[in-house]
Amino acid sequence: MGSTAAADNASSAQQTSSKASSDDTSVPPFSYYSNAQSDFKPPLIANNNAFLGDVFSTSDIGREHPLSAGFYRLEPGPELVYTYTYDEMKILVEGDMQIAQLKSAEEKEAGLVKEEVEAKKGDTFFFPKGAVVRFRTREGGLAWFCGGRARDGA
Repeated sequence: MGSTAAADNASSAQQTSSKASSDDTSVPPFSYYSNAQSDFKPPLIANNNAFLGDVFSTSDIGREHPLSAGFYRLEPGPELVYTYTYDEMKILVEGDMQIAQLKSAEEKEAGLVKEEVEAKKGDTFFFPKGAVVRFRTREGGLAWFCGGRARDGA
């Protein structure tokens, strides 16, 4: 993704709510983003309708095995096919998505489906590393994700 906009977006609205005690400098304070579901605007990543942005990432605090979390928004238009290079979990928080795991990256063009789901608000997914996943939407959808990767590593 390589988006400076995402980093600017996250840092401008990200708020730190706790303060590390002067006795404990090894644990950073927790962070939060007030009203992120409606206020965070992920940047465009593909086609003219797929947006993804990391709200938080443990790579920001130097973790060896980082986790990144944020929002993925898909608007009506071209489908997005993505090959996961890391494990990720996703929950649909608004709208609809048709999510299909394709049989393999080589068969991506043929669209051979291993499994397909009509996702609705509240549905939760686990995408294992190596999965080839196709995302479509009729009305548009917004999902929260958490993946085992560094910031902007999607």
